[in-house]
This record gives sequence, structure tokens and C-alpha cells, in this order.
Amino acid sequence: MNNETPGQMTWKLPGSSNCALHLRHNSSEPWRPYQEFPEYLIPDPPGFSQGYATFTALLKKNWQSM
Repeated sequence: MNNETPGQMTWKLPGSSNCALHLRHNSSEPWRPYQEFPEYLIPDPPGFSQGYATFTALLKKNWQSM
């Protein structure tokens, strides 16, 4: 059984107009760029948005999209 609690993902930080994937393990942590999580990082196919492959992989692991 996997005891890992899924985290949260967002493409747009509150108050920012920049669109980039950010992650956190729970709502008490600050958002951090997905590149700061090498354990989850998946290389993106050419032509895809940065973070797309990581986003889809984490969705399959029940991470929450905010």
C-alpha cells in the first residue's frame, strides 16, 4: 500500500500573470517551481509546455490540480 499523500499543482500562482507549473506537498507549504522537485520531474516532448509531462504524470498519481 502506498502511504504517500498526493500533493497539489497549479499553473498560475495567485497574483501572477505568468503561467508555469508549480507544486507543493500540502496547503501549508509555499508553491515552488516543478523543476525544484527532481523526484517528480519528467522531460517534456518537443513542442509541449514546460511541465506538461510532469503534470499529467502527477494527475495519474491523484495529485490535485488547483
